[in-house]
Amino acid sequence: MLESTTAARLDTLLQRGVTTVEIKSGYGLGLKEELKLLRTIRSVAQTHPSDVVSTCLAAHIIPKEFDNETEYLDFILNELEPVIREEQLAQRFDIFVEENAFSANASLPYLLSLRNLNYDLTVHGDQFSTGGSKVAIECGAVSVDHLEVSGNTEIAALARSTVVPVVLPGASIGLGLQFGPARRLLDAGCALAIASDWNPGSAPHGNLLTQAAILSSYEKMSAAEVFAGITFRAASALKLHDRGILKKGFVADITAFQTNDYQEVLYHQGELQPVKTWKRGRVVNG
Repeated sequence: MLESTTAARLDTLLQRGVTTVEIKSGYGLGLKEELKLLRTIRSVAQTHPSDVVSTCLAAHIIPKEFDNETEYLDFILNELEPVIREEQLAQRFDIFVEENAFSANASLPYLLSLRNLNYDLTVHGDQFSTGGSKVAIECGAVSVDHLEVSGNTEIAALARSTVVPVVLPGASIGLGLQFGPARRLLDAGCALAIASDWNPGSAPHGNLLTQAAILSSYEKMSAAEVFAGITFRAASALKLHDRGILKKGFVADITAFQTNDYQEVLYHQGELQPVKTWKRGRVVNG
């Protein structure tokens, strides 16, 4: 059941022109449950035409059976990570750095331990309070997601770093929050990426193109900035530097729309759907 519903969601995304997808665990919060999610991701990735990047977000919240954050993070490192490594279930780890989740003081050594094990890192940061983006920079994370409350200090620090900032308009719409400061991040010189954050807790919408179009209106983004944010900059946030650009030698993931003007793609806010999609040079839709 879990595999079939996951594959169905990937089918939906492929029909919308999304050819590379990051899927995170994080709703299991226990050894058996997290492994079930990660094994499902691996199983579906082996058969679906989309490219799937698996990320372990076991550090989502602190389960009730653990006394404190350190105890749970040690559990992940000592009990869960060895199985993930042995079965090659994920190459990325994420953590929710937030006042009601994991503190910066506990998150940083946890992430550094994972970096020493050669995992790529990403951070849920600056969603409700600041501090997460600073952790992402200090641990050398590939990316940091959310950033709704990032201020000038956080934005300037991100601009000086190599961390890819990822804004999630779907979460803002789902929770009624302000959007991540896309305009200010771009103006500061950041390579901004845009993602849907499609999840049952805060972002049930899942249509990336609609969300990106709405974000562009509020944040005064150009079409080029939006398209970059959902293609090669989004790929960079996953450490995939072989796609997202129409260029010889790159992965031939291409989406075509029936229009005489590329600006109509965002103008119609997701109503203009792709008529054809190629994945690695093969037609998979249309």
